[in-house]
Amino acid sequence: MKINRLETHDRLQHLISDQSANVFKGAEDCMKKNPLSLAIQEKSPYIYLFAHPRTADDGVNKKMFWQPRLTIPEAQENSYLFRAISKTDQIEVIWMIPPKDTWNQYKKGNITESNVCLWSINMLKTNKSHLEKPHPEDMIEDRAKIILKAVIDEHRQRLKHEKAMDSTLLII
Repeated sequence: MKINRLETHDRLQHLISDQSANVFKGAEDCMKKNPLSLAIQEKSPYIYLFAHPRTADDGVNKKMFWQPRLTIPEAQENSYLFRAISKTDQIEVIWMIPPKDTWNQYKKGNITESNVCLWSINMLKTNKSHLEKPHPEDMIEDRAKIILKAVIDEHRQRLKHEKAMDSTLLII
C-alpha cells in the first residue's frame, strides 16, 4: 500500500491541532464553568488546572478529568498542569506528561515530536522537584488553605440554605 506523505502529514497536523484544541477547551471550561474553580478565582489571583486522562467506562475512549487547585500537585505521568491568571484567558503550561508507555513517541525526529512533552518527561525523570516548585507569585500554603476552607464553608452554607428553601417549599 502506498502512502501519500503529504496527506499523512496533513492528517497528523489536524490530529495534533484537534487534540491541542480539546485540551485547551477543557482548561477553559474548568476555568469558566467549574463551580469550585469559579469560587477559588473569586478569592485568588491565580488558579492551577490539573488534568489527568482516564479510560472511560467503555474501556476504549479516554476522558479528561479537570481539578482546580491553589497549589501544585505532585508531578506524575499521564497528567497536565496549567497555571492561569484568575478571570482571564492567560494560561501557562507547567507540564504535559504523557503516559510512560508513550514517551518514545515524543522524541526528536519522530513525527509526533513535542518539545513540551520532552521537556516535561525529562524533568520528571531528572528533576521532579523543579516541576513541583511553586511559582514565584504563588501565595504561601497557609494562605491557600484559608482560601480553600472559606470556599468549602461557603459551599456548605449554600447547600444548607438550598435544603432549607426546599423544605419551605414542601410545607407550602
